Amino acid sequence: MSSLFPTYARWEVEPVKAEGSYLIDKKDKKYLDFTSGIGVCNLGHQPETVKEAVQQQLELYWHVSNLFPQIIQEEAAKILADTTGLDRVFFANSGAEANEGAIKLARKATGRTKIITFEKSFHGRTFATMAATGQDKIKEGYGNMLETFVYVPFNDIPALEKEMSTDVAAVMLEVIQGEGGIHVAAEDFLLEVQKLCKKHGSLFIIDEIQTGIGRTGKPFAFQHFNLHPDIVTVAKGLGSGLPIGAVVGSEKLGSYFGPGSHGSTFGGNPISISAAIATMDTIFVDEFLQTVVKNGEYLKELLQNGLKNVPIVKDIRGLGLMVGVELDIPVGGLLKDLREEGLLSLPAGEKVLRLLPPLNATKEQMNEAVHIIQKVMEKSYITA
Repeated sequence: MSSLFPTYARWEVEPVKAEGSYLIDKKDKKYLDFTSGIGVCNLGHQPETVKEAVQQQLELYWHVSNLFPQIIQEEAAKILADTTGLDRVFFANSGAEANEGAIKLARKATGRTKIITFEKSFHGRTFATMAATGQDKIKEGYGNMLETFVYVPFNDIPALEKEMSTDVAAVMLEVIQGEGGIHVAAEDFLLEVQKLCKKHGSLFIIDEIQTGIGRTGKPFAFQHFNLHPDIVTVAKGLGSGLPIGAVVGSEKLGSYFGPGSHGSTFGGNPISISAAIATMDTIFVDEFLQTVVKNGEYLKELLQNGLKNVPIVKDIRGLGLMVGVELDIPVGGLLKDLREEGLLSLPAGEKVLRLLPPLNATKEQMNEAVHIIQKVMEKSYITA
């Protein structure tokens, strides 16, 4: 009997080693890992540059607390600020903590409490970020949520206009709804959100927890569009598997997070920060990001060609190496069948197969993944 709370429906795969794009289980079976630790291991498992940076920091110190100035935090913060076009950074431990910080900052800076988010969104599982999430299943059993969140349909400009007013502290969104089904925001919708926020004096928060750190072929997904958010939240791929999150905000918000206003004992831990710097130094390079764009297009083309005659496939969509295959059946059984054939992949909602390969996965590995998907679908999901 396990001593763990049964909060996770765990798979039958127990890892003993992982390197690059592959994971090996205790039965010595090798899997092609297109989960990337749920969008965390953007450079694959155990990238050498990150490992070396962490080992170097381990020789110096592991933790001293945020009572001390740490130049390594300043270095990581400057990279994030320069890359987002923003100014100030607060380091947390996770995406949920980053979003929690963004919600607090928006309410404090505006003096307002109403925050608009979107149906099918996912922003975390703390009490505030659970309330921010536009999915009822996340909230079941927890009683009344914070009452100041309002949810409108994604990509629906009239619905948003109806809710906007000078009472709105912020509009918070994902450029691509990951957990909600790999739904990409329309450019005109994003620009209208920005326009309405400016008109009503509301802050524009972009949740880049899953879409950030090169996942879509830009450092951050909002950079595919002419957007200038007030706050960007980051986590997952930032530390290549070390726990870290960040709130990145504009200079006008700096005074609202003064001493004592917010904090985190482990936020900005030097081990995680060293991993983040090495990760960003690798990914935030034009040549690397151009390869992500090309490989994303290659993966989608492979899927479109390989699955065009599979009747359960309804749509293939995404941006960069964040790809969803929408089905007309629940995806759970398919995921298990794919694991049996050596491919690890994810759901995105009930009926979407989500593929998040490492950003440095090879075309050969993509060929391998699509071959497995095609094989499994043609064997088990095409009826005569």
